[in-house]
Amino acid sequence: MRRNWLLRSLKIGAVAIVGVALIGLVSTQLWNWLMPALFGLHSITFWQALGLLVLSKIFFSGFRGRSGFGGPSRRRLMERWEQMTPEQREKFQKGLRSRCGKFDTAAAEQQA
Repeated sequence: MRRNWLLRSLKIGAVAIVGVALIGLVSTQLWNWLMPALFGLHSITFWQALGLLVLSKIFFSGFRGRSGFGGPSRRRLMERWEQMTPEQREKFQKGLRSRCGKFDTAAAEQQA
């Protein structure tokens, strides 16, 4: 059992290292292909590309982890939806339509 756990951990670590290396290489190539030609910026190295990726993660996602629309925020929204009266739901949907276009009421009620 312990050997299986160790082997699995090594595989996950190897996949993570290869994934980070691949993302770094793609980022480096895209930057060096686009940015100097478009904006006159200098080319960057692999390590600078990884640094930019980490920096953008910090700026745009923070340290919260991955919340997306499937985590706690979705649960809170669904709890609020269930507590709304039909009039409040209609008002909420009208607000969404004015900002986001059509809103599928049947799908929202099935999930609630």
